Amino acid sequence: MKSEHIPKATIGRLAVYIQVLENLLRDGVEVISSEKLAKACSVNSSQIRKDLAYFGEFGVRGVGYYVHELISSIKESLGIDRVWNCALIGVGNLGTALLKHQDFARRGFDIKAAFDCDPDKIGKEVTGMEIVCPTHLKERAPELGLEIGIITTPSDRAQRAANHLVEANIRGIINFAPARIQVPPHIPVEYVDFFDHLYALAFQITLGDN
Repeated sequence: MKSEHIPKATIGRLAVYIQVLENLLRDGVEVISSEKLAKACSVNSSQIRKDLAYFGEFGVRGVGYYVHELISSIKESLGIDRVWNCALIGVGNLGTALLKHQDFARRGFDIKAAFDCDPDKIGKEVTGMEIVCPTHLKERAPELGLEIGIITTPSDRAQRAANHLVEANIRGIINFAPARIQVPPHIPVEYVDFFDHLYALAFQITLGDN
């Protein structure tokens, strides 16, 4: 890797590139030019070349990119050429939907355990997985090899969920709860807030109306 300081926007675009490339591969496309790939990803070709340049040299001049090799290279660069075992805390509507979402495992993120503090949910099963009280997360994490935590609790329970994940030595957290959490600086946190996107979309529509 040429640089340890990869812009977050670049990482986001690489995720899009992987999705587009995997669809192309399923359609039988083995080689694609940077121009066609850029069009499929809704960016310009120079942006794709710039993003990929952070991780090395890709493509063949006059030929383009070999789709399968590019997918493998991007996944290796992002560290997603392996399986990441995940723990989910908060088995409400969103948490249940994520547990049933088959793309997690297909993309290398295997939700191995589900936790919730609601006594009415503890002991029940979702997709064959028993819901466990978060107080058992610390003991379950080593035996299941848990590395990533997914928080889907209500906002007022997000910090408590984060505390359980920190105590279990989880390496990173993705937080769907509409609340900011405090964790040690060595644990990266990604926030997924649907309202951020809705606000941005509404703003763009409003601009178009003016």
